[in-house]
Amino acid sequence: QVQLVESGGGLVQAGGSLRLSCAASGRTFSSSSMGWFRQAPGKEREFVAVINRSGGTTYYANSVKGRFTISRDNAKNTMYLQMNSLKPEDTAVYYCARNSPGGSYTNPREYDYWGQGTQVTVSS
Repeated sequence: QVQLVESGGGLVQAGGSLRLSCAASGRTFSSSSMGWFRQAPGKEREFVAVINRSGGTTYYANSVKGRFTISRDNAKNTMYLQMNSLKPEDTAVYYCARNSPGGSYTNPREYDYWGQGTQVTVSS
């Protein structure tokens, strides 16, 4: 069983920054690729970023590339999402999730454990 808990969301003005954290329980964190997704009201959940188990490989959605940075600390069982130059369109609930072994990185159906989400609101 894996439990994921996000934190760090909040209200920020456009152009500002936030750092999200995802704390994981269980022994499988360091052996799993991990991802961030987001969901805005009335929209489908969308892929944001993914990081492989060692942290050496990352991949981003085009909408956040160059502004967001995903990282992880396996010693702390924690993953992060540094979000800079935030825009109002980044407003959403952000979720961390564990990628199923061999699963597609961008398809939310290929993730088997999810956190409860943390709200990020960017005002204009």
